[in-house]
Amino acid sequence: MNNGFLSKYFQGAAAKTVSAVEADMSKSHQHEFNGVDALKNIFGEPQDKQHYKTTFIYLTDRDENIVTEEATLTWYDARQKAREERGVMRWEYRMYFSSRVAAPLANEEDVLVIAKRSDNTLLAIIAEAESTIAKQVLWLFGFTDSLDPNFSVSATLNSEQHRIEFTSRRILESIGVDVEVEDNAFLEEMLEKFHGEFPTTLVFSNYARTTIPHVNARDNHDGAFMAWLEQEEILFRALEKHLIEKRLTQGFDGDVDGFIAYSLSVQNRRKSRAGLALENHLEALFAECDIVNTRTPKTENNSKPDFIFPSIEQYFNPKFNVNNLTMLGVKSSCKDRWRQVLTEANKINAKHLLTLEAAISKNQTEEMQTQSLQLVVPAKIHSSYSSEQQAWLMNVADFIQVVATKQKNALV
Repeated sequence: MNNGFLSKYFQGAAAKTVSAVEADMSKSHQHEFNGVDALKNIFGEPQDKQHYKTTFIYLTDRDENIVTEEATLTWYDARQKAREERGVMRWEYRMYFSSRVAAPLANEEDVLVIAKRSDNTLLAIIAEAESTIAKQVLWLFGFTDSLDPNFSVSATLNSEQHRIEFTSRRILESIGVDVEVEDNAFLEEMLEKFHGEFPTTLVFSNYARTTIPHVNARDNHDGAFMAWLEQEEILFRALEKHLIEKRLTQGFDGDVDGFIAYSLSVQNRRKSRAGLALENHLEALFAECDIVNTRTPKTENNSKPDFIFPSIEQYFNPKFNVNNLTMLGVKSSCKDRWRQVLTEANKINAKHLLTLEAAISKNQTEEMQTQSLQLVVPAKIHSSYSSEQQAWLMNVADFIQVVATKQKNALV
């Protein structure tokens, strides 16, 4: 087991597209997945039937709630009896599933990933065809979009491609895998500095950057930005774990409502912190690069874009050249919410949106282009996109160069 790699959580994974007979039980009585020969690289060739406790989950871009169902997958040799009774020397391994699992969940051409966990249970992920979440799951396990009805297999998950970092950790958590982040090097310092409580997100972001002073934002915009985000995430998880454990030790003395309220507060803090931390580190990066901006100003109709360059005063200045204005929306994850930024600064036709979302579907990025929205994604996440999409994407350094050029032009 290698800490920091997918192999800590999974022994192997296999992916395929769902066929018509696998998805629609009204068309076939087949209760087995097709093209399973490659699965022997993960499940071996046992003599007896192997029953695996399996969690099926179905994912779409339209619903962030995970639909789950517990079931059993059975790996067996369909010719074993014939060999034993009639001496027929054939082997034919199959993966059996219950009709009640696949019928309500899968559609033809959906993506199916079966991952064998370290505890010998299985996670069967069915993701909607052509969706962003399908692309993300495939990228996470090292598969390409070019799947067919036969399984492709990753039997080892400990290569550099499978290292768990900021983006892959987000995808793992979106499919229900709780990733352990163990780094208590700064825990005692944080407890003393923040008096055993969480500080504001701005204060915490500033603190996180001070703990990695060797990071040079001027020389590596994208690298520094991601390093700051990663460090804050690690520190946050360490402090959060300590404070939650302390609260649970105190107990709730039968106060169910109190427990639920506390649980919700933990979830809400995680969600609100993610977006604010992203903006905090961007603001710090712009300051390092001498990029003038106004954060969360009000534009038309009380809209609040995340950043206006060079300033909200110049945005409303009728004498200022609109070609030197830039708007940047910031969303840690996009889904369909990217359209919100389109109405946030009417004077700026071509807008920019920075996100940490990996592998956004081609349909979505093509629609962004038609809406004159330029996507900005940190360089480290570009590999999750197709080569065609990468040619269009901006990284953080690209965006800073664009704004710096406009800022220079405005001074001429």
